[in-house]
Amino acid sequence: MDFIIIALIFALLLYLFFRPKGKQQSKWKTPASDFPPKWRTILTQDVNYYNSLSDEEKQRFEFKVHEFLLNSQVTGVKTQVDATDKVLVAASAIIPIFYFNEWKYSNINEVLLYPNMFNEQFETQGDDRKILGMVGNGAMEGKMILSKKALHHGFKNASDKKNTAIHEFVHLIDKSDGTIDGIPSLLLDKQYTIPWIDLINQKIDEIYDEKSDINPYGGTNRAEFFSVISEYFFERPKLLKDKHPELYKLLQEVFKQDMSARSLDTTRVSIGRNSKCPCNSGKKYKACCGKA
Repeated sequence: MDFIIIALIFALLLYLFFRPKGKQQSKWKTPASDFPPKWRTILTQDVNYYNSLSDEEKQRFEFKVHEFLLNSQVTGVKTQVDATDKVLVAASAIIPIFYFNEWKYSNINEVLLYPNMFNEQFETQGDDRKILGMVGNGAMEGKMILSKKALHHGFKNASDKKNTAIHEFVHLIDKSDGTIDGIPSLLLDKQYTIPWIDLINQKIDEIYDEKSDINPYGGTNRAEFFSVISEYFFERPKLLKDKHPELYKLLQEVFKQDMSARSLDTTRVSIGRNSKCPCNSGKKYKACCGKA
């Protein structure tokens, strides 16, 4: 009898060890090839945050963008997806967690790009189409939906304190501790939690009283406030620090970066064939990365 029990236990252990691994157990992929030159050109032309980084930081940002796109698919729904769409989605994901070297977006495997706004039934036609982005749950767990038009607008207008894609990725970061409640427990040290909640409540009251320059949508609830104020933090940090210093200081603790020290006023870079190549080779673009 003892021999039979031992044999059964051994068989169970063998099954657990050699059983087929599901998608949730798939290995995290890291870049094994060079960062595509075309992607670097897109970052240089369209992402002010990237242009504010040092050369070493740019390399790290590129690695994280590459890593994200290896582990999360970007799919078009009734619209085509090109390299610019993919790179802007990935940049939106990386900006908030850039200073968390070990961060992995394990709670997302696909970003669905819709051509424009959609409704709660994910329809792009008909009434009540006013949603620009959404983090999925239930049957849509592991997915994010973004308006392609809003994605591009977020980077074209870098001074309106709005970036839909960053907004949704902040929701995803918020969700990483199990709930979307505006309290990023995995990023915020415990000693700051109570001051954070108190300050959110105070700022939401100011929105209700129409005494705030924060997007009124932030008054919906704490979760929306966190995402809305994060957009403000990454787009207009100096203005946020001037108007809401306590809030800025806490966001600096959350994201581990002093955005006000960055130069985000750089105009969008246009790269022509005779421009200096963004890879810093010293060559003209047409004779370097442009050949690809």
